[in-house]
Amino acid sequence: MQILDGNGALDGHRHRALISTDIGGTDPDDFQSMVHLLLYADVLDIEGLLSSPYGKGRKEDILRVINCYESDYENLQTCSKHYPAPDALRAVTKQGEIEMAPYAGVRRSTEGSEWIVQCAQRDDPRPLYVLVWGGIEDIAQALYDAPDILTKLRVYWIGGPNKKWSPDAYQYIVSNHPELWIIENNATYRGWFTGGNQSGEWGNAAFVTKHIAGHGALGDFFNEQLGGTIKMGDTPSVGWLLKGTPEDPSQPGWGGQFVRAWERPHIVFNRLTTSADQIEEFCIFELVLPVGSEMPTNPEASMQIENQLLVGDFSTQGAVRFRFSPKSVQTWNYKIHSNVPTLDGQTGEMVSYLPSPDAAKNPSAQHPNWWTDNPAPEFAEGDHIGAKTVSQWREDFLRDFAARMQRCHAPRTRTPNTRSHSSSI
Repeated sequence: MQILDGNGALDGHRHRALISTDIGGTDPDDFQSMVHLLLYADVLDIEGLLSSPYGKGRKEDILRVINCYESDYENLQTCSKHYPAPDALRAVTKQGEIEMAPYAGVRRSTEGSEWIVQCAQRDDPRPLYVLVWGGIEDIAQALYDAPDILTKLRVYWIGGPNKKWSPDAYQYIVSNHPELWIIENNATYRGWFTGGNQSGEWGNAAFVTKHIAGHGALGDFFNEQLGGTIKMGDTPSVGWLLKGTPEDPSQPGWGGQFVRAWERPHIVFNRLTTSADQIEEFCIFELVLPVGSEMPTNPEASMQIENQLLVGDFSTQGAVRFRFSPKSVQTWNYKIHSNVPTLDGQTGEMVSYLPSPDAAKNPSAQHPNWWTDNPAPEFAEGDHIGAKTVSQWREDFLRDFAARMQRCHAPRTRTPNTRSHSSSI
């Protein structure tokens, strides 16, 4: 196994980190990733914890995990005095955007987007690593409000399914801030729970049973998620800062290894599509349809595609627009519902395919700091491109995680405190 040398936090290099998460929203694996993050809070300078969910998640869900952290805090401090106080973490927990961006890509400032700006503008020579575990709306809004922060940001985005929920905010960044330093991780992250050494105690369920459950309040809380099975799909972003060379995405690390992105695929159809229409996985698919002359005073339209309802945009005269990003290789069917007679009931489909292995040979000149999954077949786990650049380190990062969990397993000196602190924020 290759030895990782670099500038990671576990090698003594402190990095500024701000996390934007959809915790409590559509996917419970963010709870697991938050537990993991807090166990490593002594080696990172955590400057923000933002709730940017889809669905019912809110910043109170972050506070729930911090309450567990508080229960284990004394035990953690016996191993490292650098763990931040629970109230210090509560103080930097903010509410971000709770809705998908409109077609323009930005809607309004939030407590979360304003906190990104404030942190980025601090007098600190180090870059601010923004780890995005959900939608990218708050990053888009922060850049819109304060474009001068662009050079201070280093964004690591768990895209893929999250990109599916943020197509307009994403396209706003691509079009208006092309020099942003960003890792667009659409599939590589899956190596955290797919592939690698899955035998014995390293299996997704066996690892939790042996090394997580019963290890303090944080371990028990982790075990309650997803039936006690590892997913932690957002954790590669934390692993990126822990082991490797965070400033250079082309180098190997726990969070993966990436290539310069090719031109970000954005395909526009001015007609209903069919199964003969092929689009790249993770691209931005845009459908522009004429609306005719029989327009109601307040036109409305939505596109139902899989489990997602996309709202149509009528800002272009005589047409309605929808944007979508396919999260996997498959056939996608859609149906339009509208009070515009020419639109209502219209249907279509398209087929998504894997990026070409040669795509990375033509990096984008417009996006010089944009990185993404390596499409070479030798780094894929099934259809998940780039995933082996994470899964190859599975035993290493899980072994270290297990050692961290032991810090919560020390003899307790007080009764766990699980009271809510949300009213004090």
